[in-house]
Amino acid sequence: MAQPAFSRDILRIDAEATARRIQEVLKQQVFTHLRRRGIVVGLSGGIDSSVTAALAVRALGKDRVFGLFMPETDSSDEGLQYGRLLADSLGIDAVIEDIGPILKAAGCYARRDAAIKKVFPSYEPTYKSKLVLSSSGDGFAISALIVQSPAGVETKVRLTAEAYLGIVAATNFKQRTRKMLEYYHADRLNYAVAGTPNRLEYDQGFFVKNGDGSADVKPIAHLYKSQVYQLAEFLGVPKEIQLRPSTTDTFSLPQSQEEFYFSLPHDKMDYCLYGLNHGVPAGDVAAVTGLTPQQVEKTYRDIVTKRKTTRYLHLQPLLIEDIGEV
Repeated sequence: MAQPAFSRDILRIDAEATARRIQEVLKQQVFTHLRRRGIVVGLSGGIDSSVTAALAVRALGKDRVFGLFMPETDSSDEGLQYGRLLADSLGIDAVIEDIGPILKAAGCYARRDAAIKKVFPSYEPTYKSKLVLSSSGDGFAISALIVQSPAGVETKVRLTAEAYLGIVAATNFKQRTRKMLEYYHADRLNYAVAGTPNRLEYDQGFFVKNGDGSADVKPIAHLYKSQVYQLAEFLGVPKEIQLRPSTTDTFSLPQSQEEFYFSLPHDKMDYCLYGLNHGVPAGDVAAVTGLTPQQVEKTYRDIVTKRKTTRYLHLQPLLIEDIGEV
């Protein structure tokens, strides 16, 4: 079957049919394959978790969907505000689990600060920080650290590999702690845990192994992010959430997914990912996205590189010998 011509509408979906398909499959997955009574969803106030929760309600009913708000010391108040707005609009039960004390006890913040001090010795807990992508000068994007003093002065610091890995390892406590609590409530209720990655995040390894990458079902992992927004409109997700910029909400300074990981806005990344997946020439993608063909080619290479470097995240535990079907 011939592929449709590449155009701005290439990622348009029939939202009603797509939602219905997901609902039917999700219901079968939870009740028949997993033999669970409902679904637990961690609610960040973002578009992906909101659409996932809305689909779960349509598939199973609002009484079989349980929401979790899991803020911590560095979380923005906005995330909790929008998460509550979503839960109220869906009519689902939801509770707050403040993970700050758990993270402090595990040394998350202290370990992060120690890693930062390796490249910024004067860093103190009163400072704020975030990781961003920065040009290396040779066309490659590397991670840099932004540090903000209590007086509001920002400094960009070049990271060593040791400091970068230490910061990431420490902040990964956050996603793993949240998933631990999701599974606690899932076990308590005999529910399944829903993962919320979209196709772009899933493909590019934008998740933490055994953290937000862990789940029993991932209802929107086949959808490009722009398609998730189309579903959000159809499902009636509150407009405030639909208009909210995507954020990691992991560091103490506001941080978009674009500046942290993807380097391009999600709509342009979606077109590039689709183009690479379907063998679309870079010039055709450039004409739709407003990028140059060279930028598209570079994005193609970046996508392939991230697939290789994050393959580990997708792997199941490796066995020495095949033990057959379990």
